[in-house]
Amino acid sequence: MIKVLSVGGSIVAPAEPDTAFLTAFGAMIRSWLNEDKERKLIFVVGGGAPARIYQKAYRSVCSLSHAGAKACEGAEYDSAEADWLGIMATRLNAQLLKAVFADLCPQDVVYNPTEPTEFSGRILVAAGWKPGFSTDTDAVYLAERFGAKTIVNLSNIEKVYTDDPKSNPAARPLDAISWSDFRKMVGDEWVPGKNSPFDPVASKKAESAGISVICAGGKDINNILAVLNEQEFTGTRIG
Repeated sequence: MIKVLSVGGSIVAPAEPDTAFLTAFGAMIRSWLNEDKERKLIFVVGGGAPARIYQKAYRSVCSLSHAGAKACEGAEYDSAEADWLGIMATRLNAQLLKAVFADLCPQDVVYNPTEPTEFSGRILVAAGWKPGFSTDTDAVYLAERFGAKTIVNLSNIEKVYTDDPKSNPAARPLDAISWSDFRKMVGDEWVPGKNSPFDPVASKKAESAGISVICAGGKDINNILAVLNEQEFTGTRIG
Protein backbone atom coordinates (compact mmCIF):
# COMPACT_ATOMS: atom_id res chain seq x y z
CA MET A 1 0.00 0.00 0.00
CA ILE A 2 1.52 3.28 -1.15
CA LYS A 3 0.36 6.72 -0.03
CA VAL A 4 1.55 10.03 -1.50
CA LEU A 5 2.09 13.09 0.69
CA SER A 6 2.71 16.48 -0.90
CA VAL A 7 4.57 18.19 1.95
CA GLY A 8 4.50 21.96 1.64
CA GLY A 9 7.80 23.73 1.97
CA SER A 10 6.14 26.08 4.46
CA ILE A 11 5.85 23.05 6.77
CA VAL A 12 9.46 21.90 6.42
CA ALA A 13 11.07 25.37 6.32
CA PRO A 14 8.62 28.18 7.19
CA ALA A 15 11.56 30.55 7.81
CA GLU A 16 14.29 28.02 8.43
CA PRO A 17 14.11 24.22 8.84
CA ASP A 18 11.60 23.44 11.58
CA THR A 19 13.50 20.87 13.62
CA ALA A 20 10.72 20.43 16.20
CA PHE A 21 8.24 19.54 13.45
CA LEU A 22 10.71 17.25 11.66
CA THR A 23 11.37 15.38 14.91
CA ALA A 24 7.67 14.86 15.70
CA PHE A 25 6.78 14.09 12.08
CA GLY A 26 9.63 11.60 11.77
CA ALA A 27 8.60 9.76 14.93
CA MET A 28 4.96 9.54 13.84
CA ILE A 29 5.84 8.31 10.34
CA ARG A 30 8.20 5.63 11.66
CA SER A 31 5.57 4.41 14.11
CA TRP A 32 2.91 4.29 11.37
CA LEU A 33 5.17 2.35 9.00
CA ASN A 34 6.12 -0.13 11.73
CA GLU A 35 2.46 -1.07 12.26
CA ASP A 36 2.30 -2.69 8.81
CA LYS A 37 5.36 -3.81 6.84
CA GLU A 38 3.41 -3.43 3.57
CA ARG A 39 3.03 0.32 4.02
CA LYS A 40 5.10 2.69 1.88
CA LEU A 41 5.12 6.47 1.57
CA ILE A 42 6.11 8.93 -1.12
CA PHE A 43 6.96 12.46 0.03
CA VAL A 44 7.00 15.27 -2.53
CA VAL A 45 8.53 18.32 -0.90
CA GLY A 46 7.95 22.02 -1.64
CA GLY A 47 10.32 24.97 -1.48
CA GLY A 48 9.08 26.99 1.50
CA ALA A 49 10.94 30.09 2.69
CA PRO A 50 14.12 29.47 0.64
CA ALA A 51 12.06 29.48 -2.57
CA ARG A 52 10.23 32.70 -1.66
CA ILE A 53 13.42 34.46 -0.55
CA TYR A 54 15.35 33.71 -3.73
CA GLN A 55 12.43 34.37 -6.06
CA LYS A 56 11.81 37.71 -4.35
CA ALA A 57 15.51 38.59 -4.64
CA TYR A 58 15.52 37.78 -8.36
CA ARG A 59 12.41 39.88 -8.98
CA SER A 60 13.89 42.78 -7.01
CA VAL A 61 17.21 42.70 -8.86
CA CYS A 62 15.42 42.71 -12.22
CA SER A 63 13.40 45.76 -11.22
CA LEU A 64 16.23 47.79 -9.68
CA SER A 65 18.38 50.21 -11.60
CA HIS A 66 21.74 51.79 -10.95
CA ALA A 67 22.96 54.91 -12.71
CA GLY A 68 20.10 54.59 -15.18
CA ALA A 69 20.84 50.94 -16.08
CA LYS A 70 18.92 47.88 -14.98
CA ALA A 71 20.78 45.62 -12.58
CA CYS A 72 20.05 42.70 -14.91
CA GLU A 73 21.46 44.64 -17.87
CA GLY A 74 19.59 43.42 -20.95
CA ALA A 75 17.86 40.55 -19.18
CA GLU A 76 14.16 40.80 -18.31
CA TYR A 77 12.39 38.98 -15.51
CA ASP A 78 11.81 35.39 -16.65
CA SER A 79 9.19 33.24 -14.91
CA ALA A 80 11.10 30.09 -15.90
CA GLU A 81 14.20 31.37 -14.11
CA ALA A 82 12.05 32.14 -11.05
CA ASP A 83 10.66 28.60 -11.23
CA TRP A 84 14.18 27.14 -11.31
CA LEU A 85 15.05 29.04 -8.12
CA GLY A 86 11.98 27.53 -6.45
CA ILE A 87 12.84 24.07 -7.80
CA MET A 88 16.33 24.24 -6.31
CA ALA A 89 14.79 25.14 -2.94
CA THR A 90 12.51 22.08 -3.13
CA ARG A 91 15.56 19.91 -3.76
CA LEU A 92 17.31 21.26 -0.67
CA ASN A 93 14.24 20.58 1.50
CA ALA A 94 13.77 17.14 -0.05
CA GLN A 95 17.40 16.22 0.64
CA LEU A 96 16.85 17.19 4.28
CA LEU A 97 13.76 14.98 4.52
CA LYS A 98 15.63 12.09 2.85
CA ALA A 99 18.42 12.49 5.42
CA VAL A 100 15.88 12.32 8.26
CA PHE A 101 14.62 8.99 6.87
CA ALA A 102 17.95 7.77 5.46
CA ASP A 103 17.57 4.21 6.76
CA LEU A 104 14.12 3.88 5.14
CA CYS A 105 14.93 5.75 1.92
CA PRO A 106 17.87 4.15 0.06
CA GLN A 107 17.05 5.82 -3.29
CA ASP A 108 18.25 9.25 -4.34
CA VAL A 109 15.76 12.13 -4.30
CA VAL A 110 13.55 11.86 -7.39
CA TYR A 111 13.73 14.91 -9.68
CA ASN A 112 11.87 13.55 -12.71
CA PRO A 113 8.63 11.76 -11.72
CA THR A 114 8.21 10.32 -15.23
CA GLU A 115 11.46 8.34 -15.23
CA PRO A 116 11.51 4.72 -14.04
CA THR A 117 12.29 4.74 -10.33
CA GLU A 118 13.23 1.87 -8.07
CA PHE A 119 11.23 1.81 -4.85
CA SER A 120 12.93 -0.81 -2.71
CA GLY A 121 12.74 1.06 0.59
CA ARG A 122 9.77 2.15 2.68
CA ILE A 123 9.99 5.85 1.78
CA LEU A 124 10.65 7.64 -1.51
CA VAL A 125 11.36 11.38 -1.53
CA ALA A 126 10.80 13.62 -4.56
CA ALA A 127 11.40 17.30 -5.32
CA GLY A 128 10.70 19.80 -8.10
CA TRP A 129 11.18 18.74 -11.71
CA LYS A 130 10.99 21.59 -14.22
CA PRO A 131 9.35 25.01 -14.74
CA GLY A 132 5.63 25.29 -15.43
CA PHE A 133 4.10 23.85 -12.27
CA SER A 134 4.75 23.16 -8.60
CA THR A 135 5.65 19.98 -6.74
CA ASP A 136 1.89 19.31 -6.48
CA THR A 137 2.03 18.25 -10.13
CA ASP A 138 5.00 15.98 -9.44
CA ALA A 139 2.89 14.37 -6.72
CA VAL A 140 0.12 13.65 -9.23
CA TYR A 141 2.60 12.06 -11.65
CA LEU A 142 3.92 9.79 -8.90
CA ALA A 143 0.42 8.94 -7.63
CA GLU A 144 -0.53 7.87 -11.16
CA ARG A 145 2.61 5.85 -11.56
CA PHE A 146 2.35 3.94 -8.30
CA GLY A 147 -1.43 3.54 -8.28
CA ALA A 148 -2.35 5.89 -5.42
CA LYS A 149 -5.88 7.28 -5.73
CA THR A 150 -5.50 9.98 -3.08
CA ILE A 151 -2.82 12.60 -2.44
CA VAL A 152 -2.52 14.11 1.02
CA ASN A 153 -1.55 17.76 0.61
CA LEU A 154 -0.03 19.16 3.79
CA SER A 155 0.34 22.93 4.01
CA ASN A 156 -0.07 25.87 6.39
CA ILE A 157 -3.86 25.91 5.97
CA GLU A 158 -6.25 23.45 7.61
CA LYS A 159 -9.00 23.67 5.00
CA VAL A 160 -9.80 25.08 1.58
CA TYR A 161 -11.92 28.24 1.82
CA THR A 162 -14.47 29.66 -0.60
CA ASP A 163 -12.17 32.71 -0.88
CA ASP A 164 -9.01 34.09 0.71
CA PRO A 165 -9.99 34.51 4.39
CA LYS A 166 -7.25 37.12 4.86
CA SER A 167 -8.98 39.50 2.46
CA ASN A 168 -12.57 38.28 2.69
CA PRO A 169 -14.01 37.84 6.22
CA ALA A 170 -17.04 36.09 4.70
CA ALA A 171 -14.93 33.24 3.26
CA ARG A 172 -16.11 29.84 4.49
CA PRO A 173 -14.07 26.68 5.15
CA LEU A 174 -15.10 23.64 3.13
CA ASP A 175 -15.17 19.96 4.08
CA ALA A 176 -15.40 18.88 0.45
CA ILE A 177 -15.43 20.43 -3.02
CA SER A 178 -15.63 19.01 -6.55
CA TRP A 179 -12.74 19.38 -8.98
CA SER A 180 -14.82 21.53 -11.30
CA ASP A 181 -15.69 23.99 -8.52
CA PHE A 182 -12.16 24.01 -7.15
CA ARG A 183 -10.64 24.67 -10.56
CA LYS A 184 -12.97 27.65 -11.03
CA MET A 185 -11.42 29.07 -7.88
CA VAL A 186 -7.72 28.53 -8.71
CA GLY A 187 -7.85 28.95 -12.50
CA ASP A 188 -5.66 27.17 -15.04
CA GLU A 189 -2.45 29.21 -14.99
CA TRP A 190 0.64 28.53 -12.90
CA VAL A 191 2.69 31.49 -11.64
CA PRO A 192 5.99 30.87 -9.77
CA GLY A 193 5.37 31.32 -6.07
CA LYS A 194 1.58 31.20 -6.54
CA ASN A 195 -0.20 30.58 -3.27
CA SER A 196 -3.12 28.20 -3.79
CA PRO A 197 -4.23 25.08 -1.88
CA PHE A 198 -3.29 22.87 -4.87
CA ASP A 199 -1.67 24.17 -8.03
CA PRO A 200 -3.84 24.69 -11.16
CA VAL A 201 -1.77 22.40 -13.42
CA ALA A 202 -1.80 19.64 -10.82
CA SER A 203 -5.55 20.09 -10.32
CA LYS A 204 -6.31 19.61 -14.00
CA LYS A 205 -4.14 16.50 -14.16
CA ALA A 206 -5.55 15.02 -10.95
CA GLU A 207 -9.12 15.52 -12.15
CA SER A 208 -8.42 13.77 -15.46
CA ALA A 209 -6.65 10.91 -13.65
CA GLY A 210 -9.47 10.39 -11.15
CA ILE A 211 -7.24 11.24 -8.20
CA SER A 212 -8.67 12.99 -5.14
CA VAL A 213 -6.71 15.33 -2.86
CA ILE A 214 -7.02 15.85 0.87
CA CYS A 215 -5.85 19.30 1.98
CA ALA A 216 -4.93 19.41 5.66
CA GLY A 217 -2.81 21.37 8.09
CA GLY A 218 0.73 20.08 8.05
CA LYS A 219 1.64 20.94 11.64
CA ASP A 220 -1.05 18.83 13.33
CA ILE A 221 0.69 15.48 13.74
CA ASN A 222 -2.36 13.71 15.19
CA ASN A 223 -4.53 14.93 12.32
CA ILE A 224 -1.99 13.73 9.73
CA LEU A 225 -2.07 10.33 11.43
CA ALA A 226 -5.88 10.30 11.24
CA VAL A 227 -5.68 11.02 7.50
CA LEU A 228 -3.15 8.21 6.98
CA ASN A 229 -5.39 5.81 8.93
CA GLU A 230 -8.45 6.93 6.93
CA GLN A 231 -10.18 8.08 10.10
CA GLU A 232 -12.17 11.27 10.72
CA PHE A 233 -9.93 14.27 10.12
CA THR A 234 -9.92 18.05 9.82
CA GLY A 235 -9.39 19.12 6.23
CA THR A 236 -10.94 19.38 2.77
CA ARG A 237 -11.39 16.60 0.25
CA ILE A 238 -11.18 17.73 -3.38
CA GLY A 239 -12.68 15.51 -6.04
